[in-house]
Amino acid sequence: MRAAGCDAGYLKCLPGAAGLPGHPVTQCWRSTPGDNSASLAAMLFPGPLTRGTLLRRYKRFLSDIQLDSGELVTAHVANSGAMLGLSDPGLEVWLSHSPKPSRKLPWSWEMARIDGRLVGINTMHPNAIVAEAIAGGQIDQLVGYEGLRREVPYGRASRIDLLLSSPGRPTCFVEVKNVHLKRGDAASFPDAVTARGAKHLAELADMAAAGERAVMLFLVQREDCRFFSPAEDIDPTYARALRHAIAAGVEVICYDCRLSLEGIDVRGPLPIRLEGET
Repeated sequence: MRAAGCDAGYLKCLPGAAGLPGHPVTQCWRSTPGDNSASLAAMLFPGPLTRGTLLRRYKRFLSDIQLDSGELVTAHVANSGAMLGLSDPGLEVWLSHSPKPSRKLPWSWEMARIDGRLVGINTMHPNAIVAEAIAGGQIDQLVGYEGLRREVPYGRASRIDLLLSSPGRPTCFVEVKNVHLKRGDAASFPDAVTARGAKHLAELADMAAAGERAVMLFLVQREDCRFFSPAEDIDPTYARALRHAIAAGVEVICYDCRLSLEGIDVRGPLPIRLEGET
C-alpha cells in the first residue's frame, strides 16, 4: 500500500520506521522495472512552494514576507542561527504552507535564492534528509546498519539525532548539524556561538572513549561549496571542541545537498579542512 503523499512512481514506502512518535518519516524508494536496486527518494515538500520577497527577519523565528501575489504574510523561521548572508531584505525566498488549523503560523520559510542558487534554511529537515540517505545507502561511511532510531536519549540529558545498530557491530551515534554559511569556497559551521554544539561534541567524544562509534555529520543545504571548515573566528570554542573530538576518535564527515522546489536530498561528500590545512 502506497503511503499518502507518494506518487505512483514510488513503489516501496516505509512510514514511521525512522520517525518520532507522532512525527513519522515516510521513506520512499523509486523502483525501476528490471532493476532490483532501489534509490531513496529526496525529502519531498508536502506541496508546491510559494515564492516571495523577504521584508525582514526578527525575533529569530519570525519573518515578514511579501508573496508574489502581493499578500503580506508572517512566516515561521525554523533556524536559531544568525543566518549570515541569508536574511537580507529583498531576498527571494520560498515558503511552504500548512493547512493545519492548529498552527499559529501556517507559512514556513524553507529556502532562499543566493546568486541564482537555492539554499535551505530550515534546520528541522537535516535529520530526516540524513536518515533517508542512510536508509538508501547514499552515505558510504554509514552503510550496513539494520536499525535506525531518531532522537534517542543519551549523554548528559541529551538526545542523539540518529542511532544506528546491527548485531555484532558497535552502536553508532550520529550527530547532525545543518550548515548554510558559505565563505569563499568553504561551507562553515557555526554561524553563531553555540555552547550546545560544543556540548554535543564532548558527548560524542565520551561515546568514542567508551568503545562506541561516534560520528559528527555536517549537512550542507546548498550546492556551491567545495569543502567544509569550522568557523573558528565566529566560535573558537566550538572549533577547539571539534579538534578535541577528532583526537578522541569521533569521525567527522560532511555531505552537501541537491535542492529543488520539489525536495532536498543528499548529493555527495565534501572534504574537511581544519585550521591551517590547505
